[in-house]
Amino acid sequence: MDPVVLTTARLLLRAVRPDDTEAVFAAAQDPAIQRWISSFPSPYLREHAEAFVGGTAPESWADDSMYTFGAFLPAGELTGMLSVVMRGPGHGELGYWAAREHRGRGYVTEAASAVARWAFTALAVDRLEWRAEVGNNASRAVAERLGFTVEGVLRAGVGNRGVLRDSWVGSLLPSDLGLRSSVPYLPAPARPSEAKAQVGGDCQWHPLSSPS
Repeated sequence: MDPVVLTTARLLLRAVRPDDTEAVFAAAQDPAIQRWISSFPSPYLREHAEAFVGGTAPESWADDSMYTFGAFLPAGELTGMLSVVMRGPGHGELGYWAAREHRGRGYVTEAASAVARWAFTALAVDRLEWRAEVGNNASRAVAERLGFTVEGVLRAGVGNRGVLRDSWVGSLLPSDLGLRSSVPYLPAPARPSEAKAQVGGDCQWHPLSSPS
């Protein structure tokens, strides 16, 4: 697929280019990014940024394995990066990070919402996953604002610097955003012990708990 451009109220989302190398390199020096994103080399060198913007990112668009967007302000500043990695037919995984100086302004949530809708409509994705190492609360907060259902913890679900760590996993479906899926979805019926409790002898049922 050729790279596409998306716009939101405040951002321009586009594929990164060689002239974005310095911005990517500078953002990647943030210790928090290197700590939580296992795919980031540490230390992150300029050659890593060059290889990413000049090779990995465009090649992944071309072979439809990963679609990476830089999120830019109108003046050109890079606020963060987002990607949809294809895990199989109709199955993608959303990843994102925010540049340190632009955190706390909702840019990643705004951008990720647009990218998720694009994935559902343009890529026919029917399940979009989010994963993050347990403890990455900032990433989880964004996922929950987007409407992801956190489904649980995967033991040894992520490798980070040669160590296996537990990871959260969540999902977003087209129906969560009021969109139609490309394939019909039939959820499993909830077990009474999980979803309902009988009250007295009547037919009233009440939820025991709500999803996280």
